[in-house]
Amino acid sequence: MRRILLLTVALLTAATGTPALAAPDAAPAGRSQSFWLHLNSTPVSDATIATEAKRRAHVVLNAWEGDLLRKLKSANPAVKVYVYKDLSSTRSYACKNGVDDAQIPTGLGYCDVRAKNPDWFLRGTSGKELVYSGYEGHWQMDVGNPAYRKAWVNATVANAKSTGFDGVFLDNALFTCDAYHPGECPAKYPDNASMQAAYKGMLAEVKAGFSAAGLTSVANLANARLQQGGWEAYSQYVDGGFDEWWLAFSSQRLLEDYDQGWRKQVAQIATNEASGKMTWVQPHFTVGDQKAFRYALASLYMTTGGRASISEIAQTDGYGDPTPWHAEYEWYLGYPAGGYRSVADKVYRRDFSCGVVLVNANPTGSAAVTVPVQRTYTDQDGKQVNSVSLPGTSGAVLRANC
Repeated sequence: MRRILLLTVALLTAATGTPALAAPDAAPAGRSQSFWLHLNSTPVSDATIATEAKRRAHVVLNAWEGDLLRKLKSANPAVKVYVYKDLSSTRSYACKNGVDDAQIPTGLGYCDVRAKNPDWFLRGTSGKELVYSGYEGHWQMDVGNPAYRKAWVNATVANAKSTGFDGVFLDNALFTCDAYHPGECPAKYPDNASMQAAYKGMLAEVKAGFSAAGLTSVANLANARLQQGGWEAYSQYVDGGFDEWWLAFSSQRLLEDYDQGWRKQVAQIATNEASGKMTWVQPHFTVGDQKAFRYALASLYMTTGGRASISEIAQTDGYGDPTPWHAEYEWYLGYPAGGYRSVADKVYRRDFSCGVVLVNANPTGSAAVTVPVQRTYTDQDGKQVNSVSLPGTSGAVLRANC
């Protein structure tokens, strides 16, 4: 993720007629949540604001979108609105004629740092400053520098509070030393362990400064599943984690169950739920792909207690209009009867007082497994069923009349 998120967590009206709640920190157990990413600063109509402010709980905006912030708060004072800030870079495109823009997508302005603290720019082994491959004008900063950390936190807190934001979305909490410049690590952080130590120090500074200011933090922890203990190590310092690549990397590539696959990403939600933290997950698939959507949604239900949220994306960095709204977002499954359990090899089930969710996390293309559900439920197509046949990387969310 390289720019700005408009991210919202949905609060939903139950199919039973239970009214939607007004933007709590968590949805009731058995109710799903969704978020909307508006990354590209495209115009948002008043009609969209009126709709989304009431059914979404959290919104992330650009620093320069104070007018949109105020409109959202007017439509629903309970909605929580966050400002996007990149932890890891400063942006030269946000400086013109030697002067940084008044509102920027990073904590610190490129031209100000260039003039006053050039040592805060991170350098490779050749001594050259590191810039992001594929992202013009992104200059990597030294998050391990104590002075940079303090300046970043102080500036971000001041900006968020002065505009009226409730919190900050922290993009690019990185895990690998060569992220955004493959094959080249900074001279100061020559391996992943040293880079992660620098980011943990940065996030600890964020936690202290944001807590004192009353700001909520959510960090982009993409690819944490590939780092042993990575999600837990970074999550301890923030109020929520965002997994930018969750279970579906495309309609043709769904993540099956293995040590760094399905079980690892589902466990991220469980980890955060146990600490009262939010988890926002984003699968990538083509619009209308019901198999991928149902696999992701059913997987989320395996561990959520109300603080996990899901929103799909069809094209990487293609954030514009609100993400599709699904009928399943209005379903109410009741309270979980316990954790998820295995009912066949890599096939899982979790029961609720008014529903059941099933996942076959075997590889795509593997044989279907038929799972009896002991009672009659309504499936996602409106059919009455008492068993479900699931091929590999698929899921089902079933509801009962309660």
